[in-house]
Amino acid sequence: MKPMISCFAAVAVLACHASAADAVTAVREGRQLVVRSGAREILRYQAEEGELPRKDIREIFTRGGYIQSIHSPAGKLVTDDFPPNHLHHHGIWSPWTKTEFEGREPDFWNMGDGKGRVEFVSVGETWAKDGKVGFKTNHRFIDMTAKPEKVALLETWNVSVGAEEKAYVIDIDITQTCATDSPLKLPEYHYGGLGFRGNRAWDGAANLKVLAASGLTDRDKVNTAKEPWCWVGGEVEGAACGVTILSHPSNFRAPQPIRLHPTEPFFCYAPQQTGAMEIVPGKPYQARYRIIVTDGEVDVEAIRKWAEDYAKVK
Repeated sequence: MKPMISCFAAVAVLACHASAADAVTAVREGRQLVVRSGAREILRYQAEEGELPRKDIREIFTRGGYIQSIHSPAGKLVTDDFPPNHLHHHGIWSPWTKTEFEGREPDFWNMGDGKGRVEFVSVGETWAKDGKVGFKTNHRFIDMTAKPEKVALLETWNVSVGAEEKAYVIDIDITQTCATDSPLKLPEYHYGGLGFRGNRAWDGAANLKVLAASGLTDRDKVNTAKEPWCWVGGEVEGAACGVTILSHPSNFRAPQPIRLHPTEPFFCYAPQQTGAMEIVPGKPYQARYRIIVTDGEVDVEAIRKWAEDYAKVK
């Protein structure tokens, strides 16, 4: 395993909530930052590289700098990590796939190809305010096709987590800047960017349900659709649950197009679907997303209200 880049100090932050029992906390546990509402686990952020889940997985798939797991208010796991059919997929992560950098073509998504990777660097400030906790994390995109390897992109996540009456609300604000005087070019491609991998119980065309903002429920039609939000979910241990993924209207090419896998519980907002783009020196790329985690079947009226509220967030 590659050496750790930067350990972060022990973190323990507390946000006031309805009662002490329901307080939202973020606490360092080993190589992860764990957020809870009272005793209920909301999410785990994987900082330094974690252990591989199986001995037969190649070391090149080790990964840090992503949200490793998310649970619903009822405790249902809504994400997956290292799914057998796509070992490079994780709960929530944000690499680019098809790229051009200084004449080379690193791929930061398909780690098994050995052309690129995203590394955890550090956790910055943590905070607690208005019933939420938040933390800042830093990552870097490594061009493995360069000899020696070269940092192409620096990335910062600002994450905030809150617990409402029947929902968990996770905001992820992403900022990416060039690490050199060279741009990172992103040719037109069907996936890459913010990715979500759902519980493997949703694997198979019949097990994952979707609903996009426009009313689309057919997976083939949701794929490539430009939508401000999309609910994805299904049954976990006999009970329905899911996540609503919202793309902020300030995002580049909003509403951004979606990549939805035809048979696997994989969702991605991919702005490069509609044409080439690039991240240039001196002009950070910024993207904002909100993930709302709920139990039960999709609640369209609630989601519409959440989307209206999110659109007002400056």
